[in-house]
Amino acid sequence: MRIVVDVMGGDHGCGVVVEGAKNALDADPSISSLHLVGNETEIRAARERLRFHDERVQVVHASEVLTMEDKPLEGIRRKKDSSMVRAIELVRDGKADAIISPGNTGALVAGSLKLRRLDGVERPALAARMPSRTMDFILIDAGANPVCEPSHLAQFAVMGSVYAREILGLKNPRVGILSNGSEESKGNDLTRQAARLCSLLELDFIGYVEGFHLFEDAVDVVVTDGFTGNVVLKTAESLGHAMKHLLKKELTANPLRKFGAMLARGAFDNIKQRMDPDVYGGALLLGMNGIVIKTHGSSRARAVMNAIRVAAEEIRHDINQKLSLQIARANDRLAAAKPDASTPVAA
Repeated sequence: MRIVVDVMGGDHGCGVVVEGAKNALDADPSISSLHLVGNETEIRAARERLRFHDERVQVVHASEVLTMEDKPLEGIRRKKDSSMVRAIELVRDGKADAIISPGNTGALVAGSLKLRRLDGVERPALAARMPSRTMDFILIDAGANPVCEPSHLAQFAVMGSVYAREILGLKNPRVGILSNGSEESKGNDLTRQAARLCSLLELDFIGYVEGFHLFEDAVDVVVTDGFTGNVVLKTAESLGHAMKHLLKKELTANPLRKFGAMLARGAFDNIKQRMDPDVYGGALLLGMNGIVIKTHGSSRARAVMNAIRVAAEEIRHDINQKLSLQIARANDRLAAAKPDASTPVAA
């Protein structure tokens, strides 16, 4: 397994990313090589500070950094020696199997087109793993495609189902389309047409799901366009942070509450663990020839370590081969069931 990490795109500098890489290699001897891409001087200094001398590490120098302020396409074209572009090219050139980056999401999606889409995939999509009441679910698309067509959502449903089956271990994942109500009359033209397409596929398609279904163990794969999905993702993250601060404030309001909180510390630690986005590593860009993982811009060492763990897991499961097979089956079914012009299937 060969993994490449863009160490320069995050909010907290090169050092925390290098530390996460060290922790990941310490935990997984099956990783054969790890490329650290960025400013060589900074990487060397971080490795010395951490005493990180693993022989599996290769450093690839890049003189530029794509920032969050860079416009995605312009940044990719203008900063050809950026750490993100160099990292993507290592996968494109067959020198690595997966890329991890905490950098600009739009630039990572745009730059990953250098890898080419898997056969039959119309649009790649970001799949984010999120906690529910007792288990996890997959949100797709979590931000790659602000504007979508019905056929894109149908393919997202297929890719999300494969991901949930392989990574969450669900035999027959329940797939739903996010809408403003569960009735068939709800939604808009996009969701109605996408629901019709999904009903034709080899999915456990349960129809529309509403926002309050997401965290009730009612659905395993939530399908939506990237604009809505990104709003859901960031809202959930913000709510998690707000709840943490509210709990801390209330539980330290007086000595009696502090004592009760101390007794319940194990329970609170477990809740914190379940709601911590660092545990999940990042969102996977499904549909590309190569594994692409977008970690949060504010990721620290723990998130980077888990992103590398997830990348290794994707490689072990041969996720792209399985995606290709299921997308081909889905496209064949849609082509065979294509109705007349009165009820067109979006191309």
